[in-house]
Amino acid sequence: MATARTAVIALTALAPVSWGSTYAVTTEFLPPDRPLFTGLMRALPAGLLLLALARVLPRGAWWGKAAVLGALNIGAFFPLLFLAAYRMPGGMAAVVGSVGPLLVVGLSALLLGQRPTTRSVLTGVVAAFGVSLVVLEAAGGLDTLGVLAAFASTAAMSTGTVLAGRWGRPDGVGPLALTGWQLTAGGLLIAPLALLVEGAPPALDGPAIGGYLYLALANTALAYWLWFRGIGRLSATQVTFLGPLSPLTAAVIGWAALGEALGPVQLSGMALAFGATLVGQWAPRTRVAVVSAPPFSSASQNGRKDSMDLTGPALRR
Repeated sequence: MATARTAVIALTALAPVSWGSTYAVTTEFLPPDRPLFTGLMRALPAGLLLLALARVLPRGAWWGKAAVLGALNIGAFFPLLFLAAYRMPGGMAAVVGSVGPLLVVGLSALLLGQRPTTRSVLTGVVAAFGVSLVVLEAAGGLDTLGVLAAFASTAAMSTGTVLAGRWGRPDGVGPLALTGWQLTAGGLLIAPLALLVEGAPPALDGPAIGGYLYLALANTALAYWLWFRGIGRLSATQVTFLGPLSPLTAAVIGWAALGEALGPVQLSGMALAFGATLVGQWAPRTRVAVVSAPPFSSASQNGRKDSMDLTGPALRR
């Protein structure tokens, strides 16, 4: 049981590790100042591919739920994320994004009536502080619009995570289909905005095509399937605290591929953030037995045996 849970955690962790490469790919290979087009190219092809593989469409109320989750996790998150990446250094965007676990603590209290624990709050603070030590030294000046975009993207993803945990999945539907629904809904939401705001698609050279293929396939289709699979099999707390792996990966890529320095302060921050990630994996173990209680009808209707840990403090990136 413990070995299987560790394997699920490790596979889920591959998603934020992959997302850590997004900033480098965006700035090094993609056309500049195209956040909506980049979000569209990342979401819609991946969503259509997963829909073709799953061959399952939403039914009943899940048309609306998939649209809401797609709008939050993809349609709003992607353009805002790329807007932040285009307008300010990735370090500052990473710091703003690292408050995600704390946002989910607050949203869980607001939307689900859960009381935050001291341990969850302190772990979230330590994670955010560790990330700030890693990236802030080279973060550069503040850009107001970029900061607002980064915070809004984090808030959208945090809200989508809380709702995804509460709603679970419909009976007989796996994470592949659920991921495809959200990516497709989000991509369809972005498409008309991209055309109206940014105009015709830009001309793409070889590196840009390769960058978009990577973002759509590995960074989105595969990574989001692993992420939503993890949300279905782990507690929300565990999944949330995998989030700091994204800026830590970005820092390592910057050091290894872009010649950025990692000094003692950055290494100390990495240790703190990684330690918070590990602590976040231990938190739910004492509450697994409560899952059989039916606080949410969706869990019992779906016949799920895995824990979403929504009877206690739940948080995610």
